[in-house]
Order: sequence, then structure tokens, then C-alpha cells
Amino acid sequence: MTLKLEGKSIVITGAASGIGRASALLFAQEGAKLLLVDRADEVEATAAAVRAAGGTADARVADVSNEAEVEAFVAAAVSRHGALDGIFANAGISGGLRALDELTAEDWLRVLNVNLIGAFLAVKHAARVMVPAGRGAIVCTASVAGIRSGAGGLPYSASKAGVISLVQTTANQLGGTGVRVNAVCPGLIETGMTQAIFDRARERGTEQKIGQLNPLRRGGLPHEIAHAAMFLLSDGASYVNGQALAIDGGLTSSLPVVPPRA
Repeated sequence: MTLKLEGKSIVITGAASGIGRASALLFAQEGAKLLLVDRADEVEATAAAVRAAGGTADARVADVSNEAEVEAFVAAAVSRHGALDGIFANAGISGGLRALDELTAEDWLRVLNVNLIGAFLAVKHAARVMVPAGRGAIVCTASVAGIRSGAGGLPYSASKAGVISLVQTTANQLGGTGVRVNAVCPGLIETGMTQAIFDRARERGTEQKIGQLNPLRRGGLPHEIAHAAMFLLSDGASYVNGQALAIDGGLTSSLPVVPPRA
């Protein structure tokens, strides 16, 4: 059986937990050689889990909004594995759900620096390596909150809309180079960022209501986003470029409706 990422050198940011950790385990299982990045020390545990499962992974603690650090971890991946075939710019923060008149410019900057500037820096420095090679795949984590209102706070939603635009514009700016740029747009996924929502529902006995507005009537799991990101990084997606793929149980397929009674 051919592995989907056999021999590919891939960087994953936000790899300490959630979607990033699930992606690391899946990508390694499919043959990728990984450099895992997060600002949290737990990224070392993700790398250890990959190695324990027989995969190849190194960990690096870094800030994705710091250009020098991004440039350094991209260079480290090339030095370690001889190339950079893909990057999954997945790192992000929520910024909370504060009201418009309670937010400050500092609140906005904190979220934008990680979610949008971090994605931009990943695209920029990955492209600098990939364009001379004539190939490469870049995937950014956006969100359904970047598509429509109602799935996140104001700075978060704006930052993810920015990521979608970044993917579209950079895919076109890199036209003809052999480098593809796409995004995944998760819906409600059970990760550290959303854990409080799932925990409260379980405490109240209302877990069955999670995801009730999407056609699948459930929330999602990190590995479901990991599989989509893996596809976009793989050669199987060789004709997919400049796209923002919603993985949300069908939530964004409809205008708001009152679900019919069963």
C-alpha cells in the first residue's frame, strides 16, 4: 500500500495538542518526516508520541508570529530532512468572546499576530524554499468563523477571514511556481480551544445538542480535520489550489433554519 505522504518533509505548527497533534500522528503514519512547532513545551510530547509509533519527528518551541523564529524552523526542517515539501500552518488562539465595546486594540493585535500574521509568515518562508524547488503544498487553518458570523469572537472571526483571503491571494501570486496554497475551515471541533463547551454540555446532560445546527447533528474530532489537511498536502490534491475547505458537518451549507422535529 502506498503511503499518502511517503518521504515528504512537513512542518506542523500548533502541534502541541488538538488538530496539530492529531495531524502529526496521522501524517507520520502516512510516511511524512515531521518538524513539529508550538510555543508550548507539550510539543515535545507530540514528537515523542510520533516516534513511539514508529514515525519521524523533531520538536521545536517557537512563536509563529516572530519572523526570525519562523525563518529558523523552516530552515531547520530543510537542514534535517533535505527539503520542505509541505507546511501545515495550524497554530491559532481564540481570543475569547468579549463584546465589541469591551475589546481593545491590544486584544485584536494578540489574535491577529498569531492567527493571521503567523499564517502569512509560514506561507512567506515556506514559499521561499518551495518556489526554487518548483513544488510544495501549504495548508493554513482558517475556520467557518471566517466564512460567516456566529462561530467565534470578533478578532478571531476577522483573523480567520483574513487567512482565507491570504490563501486565495497567495495562491494566485505564486501562480506558475508549482506551489499550492489552501485552507481548512473547521467547524465545532473538540479541542483545547473548545473543551469548555463540550464539558459544560456533558455536565448538563445536553451533549446531544452539540452540533445540532449542522446536518450531521454532531461536533467534530481533530482527526477529521487532520485527514482533510493531509489530503491537501498530498499529491492527490495536485489540482486543488486557492481553496478554503469547510469541514463542519455541513453547517455552512445552509442559511439559519429551525431544524424540523424528528
